[in-house]
Amino acid sequence: MKSPQTASDAGAQSVPSRDDPTDSKVPKTALIVDHCTKYYPQAKGAGHSEVGVDERGFCVFRDVSLEVREGEFLTMIGHSGCGKSTLLNIMAGFESSTDGGIIIDGKMVDSPGLDRMVVFQSFALMPWMTAANNVKVAVRSAFPEWDEFKIAEHTNKYLTMMSLSEAGPKLPAFLSGGMRQRVGLARAFAVNPKVLLLDEPFAQIDALTRGVIQDELVNMWNTVGATIFMVTHDVDEAILLSDRIALMSNGPNATLAEIVDIDIPRPRTRQEMIEHPQYTRVRNHILKFLIENAHGV
Repeated sequence: MKSPQTASDAGAQSVPSRDDPTDSKVPKTALIVDHCTKYYPQAKGAGHSEVGVDERGFCVFRDVSLEVREGEFLTMIGHSGCGKSTLLNIMAGFESSTDGGIIIDGKMVDSPGLDRMVVFQSFALMPWMTAANNVKVAVRSAFPEWDEFKIAEHTNKYLTMMSLSEAGPKLPAFLSGGMRQRVGLARAFAVNPKVLLLDEPFAQIDALTRGVIQDELVNMWNTVGATIFMVTHDVDEAILLSDRIALMSNGPNATLAEIVDIDIPRPRTRQEMIEHPQYTRVRNHILKFLIENAHGV
């Protein structure tokens, strides 16, 4: 478990860039959050007495720096209002930061792109398209040189990996919530993004189905070798899935407070995980952090 660090400490981690040839054994960096600060404008005439408000507006978070390593599963946890989903949207290119920014392959992110696929908690499928066509439309955009046969073959491969081989011809309205989210995950993985961004992807799914899809997500991640950044409120989910967990302090004016290494061997099962001595230590540490930061939430 890492000791607490400030956002500037996190930005100073000695993780090489994707092009750094100095040590091939050290994970390269897939995405850099470079001293990001996010303000929202205040209503005209509003005063500065509210917490988080200054002459620039309402500050959600400030000076957040973080490196997401290639092939890792990094999860961010924090109370509502700390800016977790806002930061994910900035990574995706849906929003812009006020200061700082997101860097991929040495370039600042300024718009959405197929190198960053997002899976939302609201499923976000096109209701007039079948499950297969929801995946195909993304594959077609990512690989415009492919013919229809190859697109269909690739689509079916990822649907099958998410246990959706029979669901391809069905419209989203005829799929359960769990199956819809599987389609969203299949679509995201199918375009081979540099970074997969998951915004509380299991929040609307019942507990039993959630566990099954989490296992399928890990299997897909292991098979494809993707880089994943996920936002969640579920501590056990984060420990089960993650290599590292980033803890955000309370908003407004939230900061990156700490990064916790999850040193529980993979593959992990829930039964084995809860019996591992590191699980209790990590879980208690994260819960203590959340409880100590719960004032005013």
